[in-house]
Amino acid sequence: MDEKNEILPDRNQPQGENKKDAVKNRSEKMGVMPMGKLIITMSLPAMISMLVQALYNVVDSMFVSAIGGTAAERALDAVSIAFPFQLLYMAFALGIAVGSNSLIARHLGEGDRYSASKVASTGLVVSLAHCAVFMILGATAIRPVARLFTGDEETVDMVVSYLSVCMIFSFGMYVEVFVNKVNQAMSRMTIPMVSQLIGAITNIILDPVFIFAFKMGVTGAAVATVIGQIFAMIFTVITFAVKKSEVSISPKFVRMKGRTIVNIYKIGLPTIILNAIGSFTIMAMNGILRYFRSKYGITILGVYFKVQSFVFMPCFGLNQGILPILAYNYGANKKDRFYKAFRIALTVATVIMAVGFTLFQTVSRYILSVFGSISANEEMLEKAVSAFRIISVSFLPAGLSVITITMFQSIGKGVSSMFMSVLRQVGVLLPAAFLLSLLAGVDLIWWSYPIAEIVVIVIFFPLALKTIKKVFYEKERAVNTEAVNVT
Repeated sequence: MDEKNEILPDRNQPQGENKKDAVKNRSEKMGVMPMGKLIITMSLPAMISMLVQALYNVVDSMFVSAIGGTAAERALDAVSIAFPFQLLYMAFALGIAVGSNSLIARHLGEGDRYSASKVASTGLVVSLAHCAVFMILGATAIRPVARLFTGDEETVDMVVSYLSVCMIFSFGMYVEVFVNKVNQAMSRMTIPMVSQLIGAITNIILDPVFIFAFKMGVTGAAVATVIGQIFAMIFTVITFAVKKSEVSISPKFVRMKGRTIVNIYKIGLPTIILNAIGSFTIMAMNGILRYFRSKYGITILGVYFKVQSFVFMPCFGLNQGILPILAYNYGANKKDRFYKAFRIALTVATVIMAVGFTLFQTVSRYILSVFGSISANEEMLEKAVSAFRIISVSFLPAGLSVITITMFQSIGKGVSSMFMSVLRQVGVLLPAAFLLSLLAGVDLIWWSYPIAEIVVIVIFFPLALKTIKKVFYEKERAVNTEAVNVT
């Protein structure tokens, strides 16, 4: 990935361009294209690919719940228990990729393609190092952890079979996620969409083959998942290698110590924490549900997180499109474009979440009917419908929170973004869940989600507006100071 796509200038070569050449590079359209059109161009492919990812997330649960009998309930429990662990290793893949994405876009906004390539090359190495750790853990550490969430040894065996395959072969997901974030930083949004489609379609085709035809059960679901990820990775790598780019990935740009790695973690840490905390939170909620002896609670929570991805994934796709736009215009000191992008993103996220809220309130029963082991159990179905309706109250403030976290990341305010993530998922949610279960009964635990989202957005949204005003004031003052010194 270093020769065919490399069009980099020498590090010391002047990188300024005439105004008439302002749109020569794809990345530069983020500073000049009309904002509404730009956000559609950048975000729509990502939103489609994230919807595909949502299908990716739910399809395993749908197929294993169709196995039949008690085996279906155990299999659905197993993939529900495995889900937070999948979130955990995905958290590091996404975090390093998002941190690199923001820095690459910012460097491109500043006209510094050399530094952008340093970030891309170093970030890939860092991402693969994390992948190696989780591959080892997948081979050695799943069984004792699975026993914390179920006392049924057959379910434990299923968790081990499913999760160990996913983690040992996670390199496909790590590489695909990272290279696609580099593509998105250069405003190449179609390639990630196509790669997601390749992975999802492969998974959907192979799931019934391995689960039913080869009688592999949940292990077959895992095999289908990783094959889909590897196919998506192959497409992404080949496409990046043959296309000319503003950014190059090459060993000669790798810097394994110093500011590059620090900056990647500084920006990416909130995403790692957000997703890792999400993993921890689901585990903790599972623990609370088990402690208070909730009937079907763990299964319902696992299915909810698969289904709600159809609402949240488009919002995350919007994030993928808006992050490089915000970062680029912050780097280019274009305050008006930054504000406009932020306002449009908040509006679109609110609309997405409003649609999700409406669907969860009105057609939850029909949504849940696709899971055979739930629809066959009327008591579980009623409890699941009630849970879905309660949790969906959190959707509107959650959409605002997701965009606000992205805004903090785009301007390098990783600490603020991190605190917001921690408060959402630990500081308010878990205490509220425990207290509600203790004082009002475990069936009301689901109200902890709306409580957490409302508290966090009330605290952080005013802070976000104040922070934007401050950082652009500081940029303007620095520019004025430099102008005075030159004269």
